[in-house]
Amino acid sequence: MNTITNVFGTDVFNDSVMKARLPKETYRQLQRTMKEGKHLDNAVANVVANAMKDWAVEKGATHFTHWFQPMTGITAEKHDSFITPTNDGRVILEFSGKELIQGEPDASSFPSGGLRATFEARGYTAWDPTSYAFIKDKTLCIPTAFCSYGGEALDKKTPLLRSMEAINRQAVRILKLFGDQNITSVKTTVGPEQEYFLVDKDLYDKRPDLIYTGRTLFGAKPPKGQELDDHYFGTIKSKVAAFMDDLNRSLWKLGVLAKTEHNEVAPAQHELAPIFTTTNIATDHNQLTMELMQRIAKKHGMICLLHEKPFAGVNGSGKHNNWSISTNTGKNLLEPGDTPHENAQFLLFLCAVIKAVDDYQDLLRISVASAGNDHRLGANEAPPAIVSMFLGTELTDILDSIEKGEQYGTKEKELWKVGVHILPRFPKDTTDRNRTSPFAFTGNKFEFRMLGSSDSIACTNMMLNTAVAESLRQFADVLENATDFNETLHDLIQDTIKKHKRIIFNGNGYDESWVQEAEKRGLLNLKTTPDCLPYYINEKNIKLLTEHKVLTETEIHARYEIILDNYSKTLNIEAVTMLDMAKKDLLPAFSAYTKQLSDTLLAKKEAAPGVDCSYEEEQIKKVSGLCGSMYQKTKELEESLMALVHREYDELEKAKYYRTEVFQAMNDLRIVADEIENVMDRKLYPYPNYGDLLFGVR
Repeated sequence: MNTITNVFGTDVFNDSVMKARLPKETYRQLQRTMKEGKHLDNAVANVVANAMKDWAVEKGATHFTHWFQPMTGITAEKHDSFITPTNDGRVILEFSGKELIQGEPDASSFPSGGLRATFEARGYTAWDPTSYAFIKDKTLCIPTAFCSYGGEALDKKTPLLRSMEAINRQAVRILKLFGDQNITSVKTTVGPEQEYFLVDKDLYDKRPDLIYTGRTLFGAKPPKGQELDDHYFGTIKSKVAAFMDDLNRSLWKLGVLAKTEHNEVAPAQHELAPIFTTTNIATDHNQLTMELMQRIAKKHGMICLLHEKPFAGVNGSGKHNNWSISTNTGKNLLEPGDTPHENAQFLLFLCAVIKAVDDYQDLLRISVASAGNDHRLGANEAPPAIVSMFLGTELTDILDSIEKGEQYGTKEKELWKVGVHILPRFPKDTTDRNRTSPFAFTGNKFEFRMLGSSDSIACTNMMLNTAVAESLRQFADVLENATDFNETLHDLIQDTIKKHKRIIFNGNGYDESWVQEAEKRGLLNLKTTPDCLPYYINEKNIKLLTEHKVLTETEIHARYEIILDNYSKTLNIEAVTMLDMAKKDLLPAFSAYTKQLSDTLLAKKEAAPGVDCSYEEEQIKKVSGLCGSMYQKTKELEESLMALVHREYDELEKAKYYRTEVFQAMNDLRIVADEIENVMDRKLYPYPNYGDLLFGVR
């Protein structure tokens, strides 16, 4: 049996493969391109492409594709074979540098927010050499960015790469001021924890709502859910363990650092967590992880659900984005140090993040906005929609002492200054973890817990990188002009704490009193996608993203339109699916149950006059009344959709209408249908119920 070390990365054209297959000078030039962004000329590209093709063909590949991440939130690929015809009627296998560097998919068929029309179809994919090519399904996959003929970003990767360059540029400025001349680059790193549900495929196939929307639109709670907390970290079922083993091996072959797996809180819910890696590579790997989870689950007779809230009344699924900043010399800039110098630097970067999260809390909320995640945020398994930061008691106390100019850890009120006096060493794990905090410091990284399970992590990290880059830019501008570096550094850190401490909250984010406290502090409570999206096109946020060259104003407006359009279409699909299920399956089934009760009642009265028929009589009245109510709710939902046909709305107005009118009508319909399910004959209910779905994998 192959060991993990022998299997890991075998389907990746990684550094060791490049060293072995490329001429030394070609390898050096490619490394300069990867590390410094240097242009790769055509001659070098041809050598790289040929070596890549030979390696892929040896491993059974017949095609290549530019693998990219359009605004759909999933990946896209167009496959081309390596064959080229010859004059004698045969073929040879070729792959040119031009084909490696650039592709040309149709740009008008993907969401573009008006950037592309059907008659403006040309678009380009451009190779991202910092993310290794890999083989999937006998196809050489080349990670790429995707842009329009006019150069506008039509994907999630391009802005992410731009944001990584923005934070690199500003962080290097800061580090040079601290006298570190060996640092040439700074990268953000991410480890995204992925939650998901596994349900039996045969049961899934009988649920139209799961098939069309990814979540159950109807379904009463089962007698047992997650109340006993017996699933969390519990023994993994054999069928699930076999899936996890298959998934791990497939991911390891692709160089994905799959590390931790366990049962999550809800029945049928699980989690996979990888080791940290560079942000754009982590983004690619997370997309691969989600794709392989869904594909491999089917091989094991299951379906992997990545919706944020597939079942009402039990925990939904999130994605915890563990984010940090590291230098090319291997130093984690969010790692407290042992010397005053190191700790002053740590405090400055910490303050940069605090300031960024406070200044751009709206953009961070926008980065996780979706119709699916609206169901999850604020529930018991997810942080509230209010963005705040958890730092822990000790670190918060240290910041308080800096703000007040008092020596930390002593009763004496001795004045002291950052960078001059000795700062305390910052011990790790001195406080409990806060699972209710959206943005928590966990020792040497921040865990942003608001992402939905189906989200691409690209948008969140693009926003976070850019916001922190802006903090660092402002800090560098001040420090570069300082006559006394230590004095200015101290004042800068102290002033930042005073201005932005409102974002720090170490308490219970689920407590209703926090909502009131957050409002007093001036923090935003943007509960739904239509609530937060208008902030995307605020002047402040446009200025941030355009000045750091992460998005143009046109690209920002396009994304605003795309997210709103996706939100409305998602709710429309859900509403239409509900109507279809109610009319064709549920109402007929409930009516059939009423008939069954009526037939039984008549038969009992005829067979034994005077016999007790109270059960049938009461059930008939109850179910008939509920059926009548459900029929009315069905008509109301239908009418709420029809109203959209006869009125003109812009995208924001439409999204708000779906959120208030359509969504409410959907909830009203569900409540009645689920109440009938609780009292009717189980054999007549047309779908697998919650108990079947949540406990069906054995």
